[in-house]
Amino acid sequence: MADTSGSLPTFTAEDLPERMTEADLVEQNKYTRDALERHKREGLELATKARWVALSVIAVLLPFLNPSWEMLYYHILLALMAINGWFLRRVGRVGRSSAELFCIFVDIALMTFALVFPNPFMVNDWPDPMVYRFENFLYFFVILTGGTLAFSWKTIMALGHWTVTMWLIAALLMWWLGATDPELSGALSLALTGQEAMAKLLDPNAMNFDIRAQEIVVFLICTYTLALCVRRFNRLLLSNASLERERANLSRYFSPNVVEELSRNDEPLKAIRNHNVAVLFVDIVGFTHLAADRHPQEVIKTLRRFHGRMEAEVFAHDGTLDKYLGDGLMATFGTPMAGEKDATNALSCAKAMIQAVSQYNYERVRGGEPPIKASIGVHYGPVVLGDIGANRLEYAVIGNTVNVANRLEKLTRDLEVQIVVSDHLRGQVIKESGEDSPALAGLTRHGGQAIRGLDKALAVWTV
Repeated sequence: MADTSGSLPTFTAEDLPERMTEADLVEQNKYTRDALERHKREGLELATKARWVALSVIAVLLPFLNPSWEMLYYHILLALMAINGWFLRRVGRVGRSSAELFCIFVDIALMTFALVFPNPFMVNDWPDPMVYRFENFLYFFVILTGGTLAFSWKTIMALGHWTVTMWLIAALLMWWLGATDPELSGALSLALTGQEAMAKLLDPNAMNFDIRAQEIVVFLICTYTLALCVRRFNRLLLSNASLERERANLSRYFSPNVVEELSRNDEPLKAIRNHNVAVLFVDIVGFTHLAADRHPQEVIKTLRRFHGRMEAEVFAHDGTLDKYLGDGLMATFGTPMAGEKDATNALSCAKAMIQAVSQYNYERVRGGEPPIKASIGVHYGPVVLGDIGANRLEYAVIGNTVNVANRLEKLTRDLEVQIVVSDHLRGQVIKESGEDSPALAGLTRHGGQAIRGLDKALAVWTV
């Protein structure tokens, strides 16, 4: 009887505030840091490209709106904003970045200057407040929406507040210092006698602060809405990174095929099943004697290196690491779901394990350490699979097949071989891959062997 078990906490994005803050996650979870860094880098790349496309569209649009050489002034400012976007891509990073904030400030300052202060090359002798008649404030939304591709929700909030502040300061400066033409206001009032409200609205010298207030309020509403969307997306990203961490932690205890099954279904292992699987046991021969005179840290180091190599071969051959057994381990092939070549994979894994041990011994001998010897037993037959337990579940692989595989591994000492496989497993390999399968190369048949737990002697094959 053997089992594998593991339980790790799970939580959703809604649970995040109760568990830890975003800053805690970023600090403690390398998966979160990596995910945020990757998202930030991709966002900056996308935001820069979107900026260049948007600025190009605006640059093409301006001559259609005003086909004159005066537009070259705005083209220069657009080019400066494009260059600033390139700097933003270079200096942007996860966390607080003074350089990034400075570039964002430059963006807003350039846009404000371009939209509010009169074009020095313009030949029209209009009052300065006339610039507000062109509804240029709409262009700030290009910067705001582009920022959502790369910036955090806090940076979006800062961008919105800075924009509103600069726009308001520029309006006050224009009201205080801007050049006006009172005669135009008088002429308009005279022409619209009896229509004072319309004359006030159309006055070329009027700042129309009610409209400016409307622009600010609408922009702030959009800012807060986009900031909330970015915050929600970032929390989903953090939650996904935490799920990735949990999946990585699961993979430290379960094989990839079990983790995949656990992640795809709500209760993937609960159903009790009975089907044939291949069971493999591997052990270090004489490890007790080898470890007797060695420092405990050296013993653990040896075990970790050995287990790491054996585990890698199990996973490489689509097996499930059932559990470690001191100086050995148990693996199954065909769990949690049966495959098309479970027996073939098990036998190939056993041979690959021997090659891995040979390579490890080469490294040990070069380092002045004695070589080790591994013994492997593999059997194929019926087992019972399913969860056992109530709240803390354990995935159990139960049956006489497990016991036989374990005793075949012990039989390697008597036969003085490294691998012993049952005739049942060899027969299944032939069914799966044919008699010419490379996995069958090098096998030698031995007559019936008495195996405790079996009524009849069992024919075995050795490597």
